[in-house]
Formats: sequence, structure tokens, C-alpha cells
Amino acid sequence: MRISQYFMPILRDDPKEAEIASHRLMLRAGMIRQEAAGSYSWLPTGFRVLKKIEQIVREEQDRAGAIEVLMPTIQSSDLWKKSGRYNAYGPEMLRIKDRHDRDMLFGPTNEEMITDIFRSGVQSYKDLPRNLYHIQWKFRDEVRPRFGVMRGREFLMKDAYSFDLTREAGQHSYNKMFVAYLRTFARMGLKAVPMRAETGPIGGKDSHEFLILADTGESEVFFDRDFYDMDWTNFDIDYDDVGKVAKLVEDFTAKYAATDEKHDQAEFEGRVPEARRLTGRGIEVGHIFFFGTKYSDPLGCLVQGPDGKQVAVQSGSYGIGVSRLVGGIIEASHDENGIIWPEPVAPFKVGLINLKAGDAETDQACEKIYQGLTAKGVEVLYDDTDERPGGKFKVMDLIGLPWQVIIGPRGLKDGIAEVKNRKTGERSNVPLADIVGKFSA
Repeated sequence: MRISQYFMPILRDDPKEAEIASHRLMLRAGMIRQEAAGSYSWLPTGFRVLKKIEQIVREEQDRAGAIEVLMPTIQSSDLWKKSGRYNAYGPEMLRIKDRHDRDMLFGPTNEEMITDIFRSGVQSYKDLPRNLYHIQWKFRDEVRPRFGVMRGREFLMKDAYSFDLTREAGQHSYNKMFVAYLRTFARMGLKAVPMRAETGPIGGKDSHEFLILADTGESEVFFDRDFYDMDWTNFDIDYDDVGKVAKLVEDFTAKYAATDEKHDQAEFEGRVPEARRLTGRGIEVGHIFFFGTKYSDPLGCLVQGPDGKQVAVQSGSYGIGVSRLVGGIIEASHDENGIIWPEPVAPFKVGLINLKAGDAETDQACEKIYQGLTAKGVEVLYDDTDERPGGKFKVMDLIGLPWQVIIGPRGLKDGIAEVKNRKTGERSNVPLADIVGKFSA
């Protein structure tokens, strides 16, 4: 993509309304535009990141055996009244009436609807287990939306729902999602520590939040430093191997990690040596629940068991804040100059900077590299404008692409380009002939 043909409204100054780094940088980098309190339009650069994150989430859900569906944003109140959550959920739920004066709501979550869908489509234990998920926009009417996409009213979420015959089978489904979440966040360059947490309005028995550390996190967290010494890449296991999946979950849950809501200081001090005790702030990017028959009982989600008797299915739900992750990653990965994107979620892999646009030789060299990288499937943002070099460098640092390839007359005389690693700041000279191969290998 050529910047001269792109839509990326950069702000030179920090927006006054932005309280935290991710909000400030997303506005300055032209990723989002606020339409109302807690509601944002996603501009091209932000939308590219959002879709990258969504695709990683989708791939890992599919890999774990979940099946994608799509449910509506507007729901009838009937199922929520049956489950008892319609009045209990609170003012965060946006309640509306249609033209026939029927109570409707903008879905904040989908436990009731997916349970009803499953109830109407499955009759026998032979159809279990199943896990259905969708990636859909939600609305929660926050009393004070703030921090940009970190705590907005409208947000993109992946929510999955497991259905099993027994508590033991349901635990395996829970464990599979636990591992899938570790894989998902690791692919984004994150160490999202699983922590014991309250179930909140979802309800249920077991619950873990996945949090990434950041000074602006809303939750105070307490955990064992040993989490950082664990292997966060070795999650390539067979999901059907109940024992191995359970062992991996046990390795993580055996260590102390809790949000302030579930924290027990005496237990923390008793289980974790002082030198290994860490406290800080965390941003929740995922939350998993096992709630048994909480919804299947009131909604009549029953299947015929092996003995011919009707059994209420055991269920769990598993959420990932897809749009929230965009802000969360920035909070965890930025510096004074701007965003530092992990390569898997970056809007573009390479920023190509033409230091002397209009100069025939420089233009030709840049065009050759741009066309070569594009032909190899490498996503490139090419600054072909006539802005001053200093301004181009600032924009590239602000938007945080993993690599910058800098082409100018001086380097061309020696047949080289300057390559900058955004994360480390390291610069190196690379022969022009090797640039395409370096980034497409």
C-alpha cells in the first residue's frame, strides 16, 4: 500500500481525551475515530490489526475443535427471562422495544441463545461433545466508558460454548480452551497469565482470567515469578489426549496467580517465596467459565443418555476480547515514540521509506523493492510522499511496523538499504538485492 493512496489521518498532538497510551496512540496513528462515548469507527490501519487478531483467534478455535457459527446482535428477552438473567444482569444491558412493543436487547453475551440453539438441534448423547463459537459485536452500556477500545461500550468478542454429557467431559472441554488460549495469546507475542477469577454475571463454578501485565491494567494481580520461566511456546499437543491436556493446565494452575478479587495474601505468602512474589496491574484479554447446568436446567437443554434417561448437558463459555486485544497489545508494547507491533498482528510487516521522492534513481529502487515484496506476499506500507525525512521517520515509529527499509541517495551509491528493527532499534545495512529475500524468506 502506498501512503499517497492510503487513508491514515495522523494526529501530530496527543488528544486531550486520551488517558492511557493505547487510546492516545490509536487516535494519533489514525487507527480509530470516536463516534460516541465508548463507540469507535475502525479506520484502515486499525481494521487491519483487528482482522489479524480475529484470524489468529479463529485458527486456534478451529484447531481445538470448536465450530464457528454466527448469532444476531439483537436478542429477544424471552430466553433471558427464563434463565433469570434479564433482571439480574444490571444496567449494562441495553434493553430496547421493537415496533410491536416486545422486549429486546443488544446482546452482551450469548449463553441463553446458544443453549436454545443447541437444545433444538441435539437429542442424543451421541451428538456430544460439541463446542460452538462466533466472533460478533457486543454492547454493554458502561456507566463510564473510557480508555478507548479497552473499555468501550461496543466491542468485538469471540465467545465459545461447550456442551458435554458429564462433569468430567466438561472439564476436558474447559481444559482444551485453556490451552487454546495459551496458544492464541502466545502467537500474538503475549504472555497472558491465567489467574483465578470471579465468575461475575456469567455465573458458574470454575473461572480463569487471562491477563497481560501493563501499568494501566484495571485489575491488581498477584502471581509467582516462575510463570516467566515457563515454556510459553510448547503448546503443540493432541487435544484428544485428555491426560496431556490436563497436565499442561495443571502446570499453569498449580502456581499462584490471582486477581485482587480472588487474592488470598496468607496463601500467597505461604505458597510463594518472597523473592518470587510479583504484584502489578493486569489487563484482562480472555475469560473462561465452567457453569455446569446453570443454563441447561432452566432452558430445558436435555439429551438422552446411554441409559435412555434425559440428562441436562454440562456447559462452559469462553470469551476473548478481540477489539480489546488491540489496545492491550499496545499497552504491553510501546515506547515514547509510538507503537511496537508484534509481527503476527502488525498492520504491515515492512515500512518502506523513500527519502527523496521525485528523484528518479531513488524512486526506481523503491519501486523495485515494493513490487518485489508485494509479489512475495509481504505486506508493505510504502511512504512515497514528498514529506521531509524526519516526518517520515516519526510516522513510521508512531504506527510501529516491525521493520523499516530506508532508501536514500547515499545508500544507493553503495547499493545498500538501511534496515531498522522497530522493537530493538537496531539498524543494519543490507544490499538492495537481498531486501526482498530477507523479508519473504
